[in-house]
Amino acid sequence: MRIDPGLRIGVDLGGTKIEAVALGPDGAQLFRRRRPTPRGAYLPIMEAIAGLVREAEAALGARASVGVGIPGTISPATGLVKNANSTELIGHPLHRDLGALLDREVRVANDADCFALSEAVDGAGRGARSVFAVILGTGVGGGIVHAGIPVTGPNSIAGEWGHNPMPWPRDDERPGPRCYCGLDGCIETFLCGPAFARDHAARAGASATAPEIAAAAARGEAVARESLERYADRLARALATVVNILDPEVVVLGGGMSQVEALYTLVPERWGRWIFSDEVATRLLPPVHGDSSGVRGAAWLWPAT
Repeated sequence: MRIDPGLRIGVDLGGTKIEAVALGPDGAQLFRRRRPTPRGAYLPIMEAIAGLVREAEAALGARASVGVGIPGTISPATGLVKNANSTELIGHPLHRDLGALLDREVRVANDADCFALSEAVDGAGRGARSVFAVILGTGVGGGIVHAGIPVTGPNSIAGEWGHNPMPWPRDDERPGPRCYCGLDGCIETFLCGPAFARDHAARAGASATAPEIAAAAARGEAVARESLERYADRLARALATVVNILDPEVVVLGGGMSQVEALYTLVPERWGRWIFSDEVATRLLPPVHGDSSGVRGAAWLWPAT
């Protein structure tokens, strides 16, 4: 059976769940289902993904293109998965193995790139030529989309702004926390959700989650407000370097911290100090598709032709 060019299946492979959606030609969701991610072994993960694709196609009554977002990337040098926090994937030719199971070409991309693509195609960045999408969750990542095409680079690390040093650091930010990558002071160590909570706890003397801190700041609690403003200042500095290099039309926030509404005001108020321009036209926006962006972006790895 031939592949229907108007139907796209996207799969989001996470550490705890695998989710699949099928999109029609207009981006409308036609199917959505998730399964727990098998733990500890590579082959069961491949079989689980293939099973979800077959379920989707049974519901559609047709074969579709398949794209997969993973918490890592395919090395251009080896064709094998690298940099994946789901370590079962590392060292395997995931795209080729899935292609063999499903008897078709399968496109695989980093989950942050899929998030960026989803928001660029029919989300917050719709109509923009250049979009930088940010992940502010348990880690910090990002993806770049230009003219509707994800930018990956020869090393497949485009958008990995979280592993650059915090720019224009203050004295009390040097040398910065140790990052799991082995370096000190990476942006990720300041801007991931857990870092925000740790920074606040150090000042407040009590632990709180990011939503709790944001809510307390909105109520006018001084320590919480200071923590939020400190975070916004750091995010503004970090994003200013991205704007200086890429000059994107839109920056979209994703991950848990994207739900802190105050950031969409606080950061643009601050980033102009570090952006090398008399005016800043770049827009900072929340995601349209939220948690669904990754799986939708995986489907959009097969663009309209």
